[in-house]
Amino acid sequence: MIVFLNGKFVPEDRAVVSVFDRGFLYGDGLFEGALVTGGQPFRWREHLERLQRGVEFLKLTLPFSRNQLLDYALELIKRNRMPECILRLSISRGITERGYSPRNATRPAVVMTLHPAPVVTKMPRWRVITASFRLPSNDPLTSFKTANKLPQVLARAQADAANAHEAILLNTDGRLAEGTTSNVFWIKNGIVFTPALPDGALPGVTRAAVLELCVKMNIKCKEKKARPGELRQANGAFLTMTSWGVVEIESLDGQKLRRSPLTGKVWAAYRNLLQTP
Repeated sequence: MIVFLNGKFVPEDRAVVSVFDRGFLYGDGLFEGALVTGGQPFRWREHLERLQRGVEFLKLTLPFSRNQLLDYALELIKRNRMPECILRLSISRGITERGYSPRNATRPAVVMTLHPAPVVTKMPRWRVITASFRLPSNDPLTSFKTANKLPQVLARAQADAANAHEAILLNTDGRLAEGTTSNVFWIKNGIVFTPALPDGALPGVTRAAVLELCVKMNIKCKEKKARPGELRQANGAFLTMTSWGVVEIESLDGQKLRRSPLTGKVWAAYRNLLQTP
């Protein structure tokens, strides 16, 4: 595997970041994961816009322009001969003097790696649990993919222990926020709902694409502050994420959920969107 590291393409065994890097020490950084299909990153502009908002909020230094990052990404895909994959772009603040202060951080670490993408031929159906870990409500950091994802890591460990595919996190007010690597949707009376962003949901790129598709298909969609009971009472529920796209929720905490034909329509529309040049 060839890795992009600070403007160079190097073999993975030489792609090394310092043990004094703040991304390693404190999770002081950001990342994005983009689906690559047909050799092109899907919705790259949207991923880079979210990254840029995070860079500005955290006051990081990004030494490459958007056009440069795209050129590097395309070259990385070409060198690794991986036209179908997941591209991960990471940026950390870099090295500073010991301590939390970010002063004098002038050498950020910028890394891009490629990973196999799941092969999706039909709509996946997943067993999901509700995690015991909580996300803060009205926290601006939940708007970005920060390098510190301990609540999601621990929630995913709970899913693994329960032989589930994914875990849903609530916020500190007990409302639905997001999955560990996904956004949550449910269907009730022909309307597609998803948690409101201030409740802790990441503004996912796939989430936004699905909301756009619903509008085009004349399916009503709304953001809503909701508790887990709404999923159990819904006519259907699904997740969205970069890697798998649209995934139907088969069960929540062992309880089978109802199925809605709208979920299949959304899945098919998203698959068609991925195949559109």
